[in-house]
Amino acid sequence: MGDGTEPSVNENNAIKPLSHGRVLKLMALLGLIGSIVGVTFVSVSFGAGIFIGGLLAFANYYWLRHSMKKVFDLASETGERPRYLGLKYFGRYLVLGSIVAILFATGAVSIGGLILGMGSFGFAVVLEGIIRIFSRPAPEGEN
Repeated sequence: MGDGTEPSVNENNAIKPLSHGRVLKLMALLGLIGSIVGVTFVSVSFGAGIFIGGLLAFANYYWLRHSMKKVFDLASETGERPRYLGLKYFGRYLVLGSIVAILFATGAVSIGGLILGMGSFGFAVVLEGIIRIFSRPAPEGEN
């Protein structure tokens, strides 16, 4: 049992990397379909909220990705810890929260639609997981 050997992975069963691009495409598709369905079945304000929420989700994702890349690049190059890291993350939430507060205060869009749109990244990740579960090739020996 404990012979110290590591399990090997043959070339055919290699683990596929996560589909980063597909998650972003699903996120955009869910935001677009959600806004069309929202306009069609609920109201223009609800559909616009989903669309704007999806845009905010993209902005939040790319902002976080950019800031994390800077942190890891700095740490790998110099080995030093970034200063004011917590303030930068807090600032991102302040900016996004301010945008949501302005949209809510002006009544420009439905806040429920906005929240659904901002959750599009989470929905896309769940959908990607479901796709991966059902598109997995059968293990050897099974037909």
